[in-house]
Amino acid sequence: MPAGKGVDARRRRVLAGALGAALWPGFGLAQSRSDAGKNREIYLYKGTDREKRILEGARKEREVVVYTSLNLKDSVPITEAFEKKYGVKVQLWRSSSEKVLQRAIAEARAGRFTCDILETNGPEMEAMYREQLLEEFFSPHFKDLPASAFPKHRHYVADRFNFFTIAYNTNLVKANEVPDTYEDLLHPRFVGKVGIEASDVDWFGALVKSMGEEKGIAFFRKLAAAKPEIRSGHTLMAELVASGEIPLAATIYNHNAERLVVKGAPIRWKALKPTFGRPNAIGVTKRAPHPHAALLFSDFMLSLEGQTLLKERNRVPSSRAVDTHLNKFPFEMIDPVITLDEADRWEKLWSELFLKGQKVQKEAD
Repeated sequence: MPAGKGVDARRRRVLAGALGAALWPGFGLAQSRSDAGKNREIYLYKGTDREKRILEGARKEREVVVYTSLNLKDSVPITEAFEKKYGVKVQLWRSSSEKVLQRAIAEARAGRFTCDILETNGPEMEAMYREQLLEEFFSPHFKDLPASAFPKHRHYVADRFNFFTIAYNTNLVKANEVPDTYEDLLHPRFVGKVGIEASDVDWFGALVKSMGEEKGIAFFRKLAAAKPEIRSGHTLMAELVASGEIPLAATIYNHNAERLVVKGAPIRWKALKPTFGRPNAIGVTKRAPHPHAALLFSDFMLSLEGQTLLKERNRVPSSRAVDTHLNKFPFEMIDPVITLDEADRWEKLWSELFLKGQKVQKEAD
């Protein structure tokens, strides 16, 4: 789809916010379009001396500027490990995925190109691709990634995943009662006992499309009639299941449940078929002022070392080189079209079913 086309009301609101956002002080002068061409040559270089050239160039550039929605308790240890290994300083700015998108667009439209790396949720990365902020790049670590980590245009790549699974309290849900299918959520024993995260519209749209629209909508109408508990926040949902306040969650990020599992909480998660994921992705900016450092940082995030650090933070690494049960099941990525181009329709249906017509509030990252 051409950049800037097919945007829905949600994306227009995000872009409007970006254009109206205050411009941040202290940025360098705008780069010429020729810099973008030079950066592309660096990003796609595959020569035998690639590693040496990138490291030498990054150390001359001395720093890399990263905008991310990965929370600081996870992102800071990773950037510190990068700095220690390569001697290249990381200027880290962390905010929600929508604010990362807004800031990147506002700066670019003001002719200010300070950011080297964008790392956030897949839909926002797709929006930045459509705004022509990203450039295709190569990494030798691509060989360890599944095909689902790459969009067709390859202007960003998943470095971690969020998977939508169920979770249940082991003290309240017997082993032989744990759902094996989505339809099992409709069993009379679970009436009023199923938790649903209030903003999981993209999961809803993906599952309806997978089931077939007529069957899918019928399923969700029955689920809504079973009086589910609607709560905001996947982390909160995991805590409520672990505490027993909600016996069973229909939508939960499995890594949030896993963080409580390893602490000994009475909670387990299970992937139902089809299991949908939302990628969190990394991309290099088209006019990055530190292109070698940008590529070095991308390589690090996708490397065995970087992916292991993500695993140690109980995140779901995208690399198959890292052994983790958090991704050992069949899965598919949610099409960003659902979020960017069809959001009005799916949000309206979701609101009618689960929110009593109220506006969907996006979960803070």
